[in-house]
Amino acid sequence: MAEIDFALQLIGRGADEILKLEELEARLKLGRPLRIKAGFDPTAPDLHIGHTVLLNKMRQFQDLGHEVIFLIGDFTGMIGDPTGKNATRKPLSREQIAANAETYAAQVFKVLDREKTEVRFNSEWFGQMDAAGMIKLAARHTVARMLERDDFSKRFAGQQPIAIHEFLYPLVQGWDSVALKVDVELGGTDQKFNLLMGRALQEAEGQSPQIVLTMPLLEGIDGVNKMSKSLGNYIGIAEPAVEIVSKTMKIDDALMWRWYELLSFDVSLERLAEMKREVDAGQLNPRDAKLQLARELAARFQGADAAEVAVAGWLAVVKGQGSADRLPLDDVAVPAEGLRIAALLARSGLVGSNSEGNRKVKERAVRFDGEVVEDPQREFLPGIEGVLQVGKRTFKRIRLISE
Repeated sequence: MAEIDFALQLIGRGADEILKLEELEARLKLGRPLRIKAGFDPTAPDLHIGHTVLLNKMRQFQDLGHEVIFLIGDFTGMIGDPTGKNATRKPLSREQIAANAETYAAQVFKVLDREKTEVRFNSEWFGQMDAAGMIKLAARHTVARMLERDDFSKRFAGQQPIAIHEFLYPLVQGWDSVALKVDVELGGTDQKFNLLMGRALQEAEGQSPQIVLTMPLLEGIDGVNKMSKSLGNYIGIAEPAVEIVSKTMKIDDALMWRWYELLSFDVSLERLAEMKREVDAGQLNPRDAKLQLARELAARFQGADAAEVAVAGWLAVVKGQGSADRLPLDDVAVPAEGLRIAALLARSGLVGSNSEGNRKVKERAVRFDGEVVEDPQREFLPGIEGVLQVGKRTFKRIRLISE
């Protein structure tokens, strides 16, 4: 029973909901490896740490000895997931899906155990399903039942178009669970309707219906919105270690604890509770706790050595402790006659535009090698090398080269 209790605690860490918990406990008691599935549509080639919330849970199942299936929805990607959309989502072409899917494996195995992961594509079974089979699948559900889904009902009430093929998406995702005979399916809280569809279809096919486990949608570094590349509040798992560290250090203290619970493998829930008490008692600086998380994430995705260099660089630039010389050096091409500071900030990727760069200069928020840049007309010529910084926590070590 102690093993079951430990497994349930680990599986439940950070979970929003487990349906049905008693069924999960009963299957764990059977002593056989459970089949765990999470599906990912290859809508973009790069993953961010928000995606790893599900991957982390999959890894925890792997560590408990269960069979994990990383399902790439190359077929569903051509439908376009309507979840959370207020308009019909443009489906991807086969070429786009193939290109995006190729990059997935290299990224997901930064979290998952490659030797213990079963990678599948749902085109394996849907590519063989004829029109009659798809119509038979579509007959499993009613329009009224589909309109119970929150995003569909809102679009219908707002007289926004819903394409017929969008109704197929939950059915197709649910049928994946039938095809793979899964015990547990993981998904975000916004996927609950689709996950329950899999449970219903399995039951109709005479299979034991899957347990549904939903995970929260991770807030981005702004602490407000769901992490998203389109909002610019994300940390890509392929980003350099210094970017992972510096972006993690920007989150507020309250969000840090949530990130710890959902993203950390190194800190147990018991230790996390201790850290919170230490911070409240003034025994632990929240910045140090955050730096520990930043180091763990950077090490997971870019390696321990790169993480240590990134942390040392952050301490050097932000806290003045040590030298920033170990930071990676980015080449920035500039004209032979040089580039003004606002344009350099934009070209270096530290601000979104020249106007934003000029505003930061006026706010005395720009530094080069620790010196405040006050003159907006200052020219930076090829051959210059140093740390360009905006605010306290946004920086980059650059070398200017001739374009």
